[in-house]
Amino acid sequence: MADARTMQCLLAVSLLFLVAHAHAQLSTTFYSRSCPSLETTVWEVMKQAVVKEQRVGASLLRLFFHDCFVQGCDGSILLDAAGGEKSAGPNANSLRGFDVIDTIKARMEAKCPGVVSCADILALAARDGTVLVRPCQRSPTLPVCFATLVNLMFLRPYQLRGPTWKVPLGRRDSTTASQSLANANLPSSGSSLSTLISTFASKGLSATDMTALSGAHTIGLARCSTFRDHVYNDANINSSFAARRRKTCQRSGGDSHLAPMDVHSSRVFDNSYYQNLMARRGLLHSDQELFNGGSQDALVRQYSANPALFRKDFVTAMIKMGNINPLTGTAGQIRKNCRVVNR
Repeated sequence: MADARTMQCLLAVSLLFLVAHAHAQLSTTFYSRSCPSLETTVWEVMKQAVVKEQRVGASLLRLFFHDCFVQGCDGSILLDAAGGEKSAGPNANSLRGFDVIDTIKARMEAKCPGVVSCADILALAARDGTVLVRPCQRSPTLPVCFATLVNLMFLRPYQLRGPTWKVPLGRRDSTTASQSLANANLPSSGSSLSTLISTFASKGLSATDMTALSGAHTIGLARCSTFRDHVYNDANINSSFAARRRKTCQRSGGDSHLAPMDVHSSRVFDNSYYQNLMARRGLLHSDQELFNGGSQDALVRQYSANPALFRKDFVTAMIKMGNINPLTGTAGQIRKNCRVVNR
């Protein structure tokens, strides 16, 4: 009798484990029945946002990264709570794109109320922002990038510049956000190679994942305060490149002055970021650490010569990063407003 009860207990525990394991799995078809218009809606909003300001693609990609590295990919970065992640050192005065997430969320609440999480919206927006990155040619008579506007009107899959992937979905939203965890878990622009490797390893990401994800710096802009020490104090930097950056980034003041992360093609998602590193033109100290006589030099050379390999590894790493400790099942909630916890 005791053996039968023991077997029943073991069976019950096993079933609970299987249920918990199933809830922990994300799926690319999670909303196929509950909200089939989700991905189309995100895509349309993102197209409009990129036409208005092409930089927003890079901003949302960074926003997703900063969300996943603190408490997991749970939308906690979106909360306006006092003492939250937005005010942490690596985030203060530098995170952007919240208004785009708000727009998408409002449309989804109108179509599928209480169904789609902010965390999943952010994951999709980061993907679409990457796909939509294209060269921009400004017209003196138009407030937007004319070439970008035309391209997006007639976009075809083979014309997409950035890499794309199927986003696993099913995340739920956190009810908390932690400034202290953001300060502790997010790598800084002054991080060493060993710190970068260990920080990513703590999230289940390999050194290859870290080097591939760093390639996101092929698009977007950085604030003077993040690269000042590198262009003034580091030796492993091209002298003419450093001099050029110093013109817009003084030794003091002007912290918000901007410079392109990729000096050659900051509006195109390509592998020139790695070519810049080989020429000692990495904008951040942490960038140049990837090619500075260390363990990632060989991979940087490979990505520099093989853009297809970079894109493949980048996609793999993005999917892995999106799986960092998601809230699933009945954990967390589906926020009605991404900035505040439901009452």
